[in-house]
Amino acid sequence: MPGPVPKNPALRQRRNKSATRAELTTDEQPRKRAPQLPRGREWHRLTRAWWREVWRSPMAEEFLASDVHGLYILAELVDQFWMMPATGLATEIRLQRQCFGLTPIDRRRLQWEVTRAEDATKRRGQRKVRQAQDGEIDPREALRAVK
Repeated sequence: MPGPVPKNPALRQRRNKSATRAELTTDEQPRKRAPQLPRGREWHRLTRAWWREVWRSPMAEEFLASDVHGLYILAELVDQFWMMPATGLATEIRLQRQCFGLTPIDRRRLQWEVTRAEDATKRRGQRKVRQAQDGEIDPREALRAVK
C-alpha cells in the first residue's frame, strides 16, 4: 500500500541551503589591492609574504572591510611566531585562520568552492542556459558568440 503523496518541493520548510556557500575563482592577478600592514615596526619577511598571499588568494574576494582588523591581529600573531616560534602561538594562529577560510578544511566548512577562472566562466554559461530553460531569465541572455 503506497504512503502519502510527497509534499511539493516549494512547500518544504527545510531546504538545507547554506548562507555561507560561495564560489571563489582563481586568477593570476589579485582582485583587490591588499591593505598595507600597520606601519611603525619592521615586519618579518615571511609575514609580509604571507600577507601578500592572503590578499592574492581567491578568499580575499569574500573579505569585508571589517575583516581587515582581524587579519591585522592574525598578522601580528604570525609575525610573533616567525620571530620566536611557540606552540601556543601556532595554536592561536590555527584558530584564527579558521575565521578567514585560509586552509582547505576551513573552506570546506564554510562551503567555499575554489574554481579556476576558465571553469567558472564555463559554469556561468551553463547556469545561464539552465536559467533560460527554466524560464528564470530571458533566453537571449544565454546566447554567446562562437569562434
